[in-house]
Amino acid sequence: MNFFEHQAAARRGSGRLVLLFVLAVAGIVLAVDLATLLFTGSWGATAAATVGTLLVIALGSLYRIASLRGGGAVVAAQMGGTFVPEDTRDPSLRRLRNVVEEIAIASGVPVPRLFVMEQEAGINAFAAGYSPSDAAIAVTRGALDRLNRDELQGVIAHEFAHVLNGDMRLNIRLIGLLFGILMLSLIGQRILIYGRLGRSREGTPVLVAALVAMAVGAIGVFFGRMIKAGVSRQRELLADASAVQFTRQTRGLAGALKKIGGLDAGSKLQDKADAEEVSHMLFGPGAALSGLFATHPPLVERIRRLEPTFDARQLQQLEARWRTTPPDGLAEDVALGFAARDAGGTGGPPPLPPADAQVLVTPPMVARQVAAPAEDDYRRAHDLVEGLGEELRALARQRDAVMPLLVGLLLDPDAAVASRQRSEVVARCGEPMAQQAFELRRLHLEGLHPALRLPLASLAFPVLRQRPRPELETFLDTIDAMVHTDGRVSVFEYCLSCLVQVQVREALDPSRHARFGRNKATGVRQEFATLLAVLAQAGHPDAPMQAQRAYLAGLQRVLPRDHLPYAPPAEGVQALDAVWAPLDALVPAAKEMLVEALVDAVSSDQRVSVAEAELLRTVCAVLHCPLPALLERG
Repeated sequence: MNFFEHQAAARRGSGRLVLLFVLAVAGIVLAVDLATLLFTGSWGATAAATVGTLLVIALGSLYRIASLRGGGAVVAAQMGGTFVPEDTRDPSLRRLRNVVEEIAIASGVPVPRLFVMEQEAGINAFAAGYSPSDAAIAVTRGALDRLNRDELQGVIAHEFAHVLNGDMRLNIRLIGLLFGILMLSLIGQRILIYGRLGRSREGTPVLVAALVAMAVGAIGVFFGRMIKAGVSRQRELLADASAVQFTRQTRGLAGALKKIGGLDAGSKLQDKADAEEVSHMLFGPGAALSGLFATHPPLVERIRRLEPTFDARQLQQLEARWRTTPPDGLAEDVALGFAARDAGGTGGPPPLPPADAQVLVTPPMVARQVAAPAEDDYRRAHDLVEGLGEELRALARQRDAVMPLLVGLLLDPDAAVASRQRSEVVARCGEPMAQQAFELRRLHLEGLHPALRLPLASLAFPVLRQRPRPELETFLDTIDAMVHTDGRVSVFEYCLSCLVQVQVREALDPSRHARFGRNKATGVRQEFATLLAVLAQAGHPDAPMQAQRAYLAGLQRVLPRDHLPYAPPAEGVQALDAVWAPLDALVPAAKEMLVEALVDAVSSDQRVSVAEAELLRTVCAVLHCPLPALLERG
């Protein structure tokens, strides 16, 4: 499956989840009604029990969903995760951050927030959040200590597959819904543990009610485990396959799975309650559930899919060897030659293609690359990170420098326009920020290779999202004012500002932006036409006939039966303000056609420049269709 098929499957999975939840609730209500009728013989009491049970389940689910409104970082913190700062110098944490940053840039998504579960010796990880903008990835201390870089890369690539394929959104909703159907069991347990009434005759009915609640709650536990197992197992195999496609080698992922099977700690989490609640999200089983309740395929099966000749007896040999000498991931990195890479000793950044270089692309090829990075994309991402230079990377990770840095990226090359933009920045954020932004522009950003602008923004987004909400609101207002200073705004500056807006808005209110698209292509004809016209005009500003041909090529791809004339909007790129929301809400199949149409519009000769490729990536990112850093494939 490609990205759009995964998104469609996730949308269907969301519908199945609601259906299974309704069936589970019906089973619990029926059990409570039967118990009430048996003990009281009253239909009135039975009706009251029905209402009460539904209220308990609904309030429990709503409470848990509300507690997760903060998105991935909230889940990671509730699991005991410790935030990994962007400027960490700890070798194992620096290695983790390097791997995650390179995979994020290769995928075309913002760098997620990182957490480490320091108290967990098992090898495990999970991704949580409503969208890539608020995603968090957490790994255990055992994963950092025991896995080498190849293996850690395989685990992180597996988790990125969940981020990109829409699994993450489904998983976090599952936590909220399942909490509701477990409420009766939890209530019964609390009454038995903390209640004192059971010691007297008057307390007997309460004790009986608690026992009934626990018995009925067992039905909720059964359904909850069945739902998680049904949702999770196949998705874990798909994520394994995506990780292999990405890294183009099975060694790392298979090695991580072998270490889970060969070490005493395995992938188990110490807190059984937490492990049970998030078991469907974890890289490896966090609790000892098997058979129908297993949230993951058998470990040997997962390894054999990666290494068909694998013999289960090898795990026994590894277990015997590691019992006396446990593996050390950082030491293995030294032996494999990875240590210098993560310490920054790579011998200088590799050359990037010329800014006017042309790459050969086709619309279906680009559509297949959406959220489907491969090994060469990962290699190029490493090269892009190195190409930014240590000083610029350090600025992107500094809390006080990230806002001026993004402002500097958006400053217009025209001095008169930039002067007006400076006034807007001073009026809202003060003279010091404006001065710092212009200084960063002069020292680091003038002449920055177009292929490096989005990677730099991707590194900056996690730090930006940590600023207080009032500062972010002011910053977004500043960005909007900069872009709309006058009508002469480059398409890239406009789209990058939109991307900043999207990233921050979704991070501020993650649950509000969690949705699956429902719009059909025929319902957004004018929005299609506007976007294609703007891109065609931007690609051929001085050649209206060529721009018209590019526009018609894109329109033919997405709306072949419609005859919408080429009419570039008078307001230029600012006309795109009205198209993002309806186009972002397209069903996955329509989004796939849109991406192909965009490629047609910017490359009627099937070639695009590096600058055009980065523009295409920016537009796709705003529409939540992330593309790899460079479009050609080796």
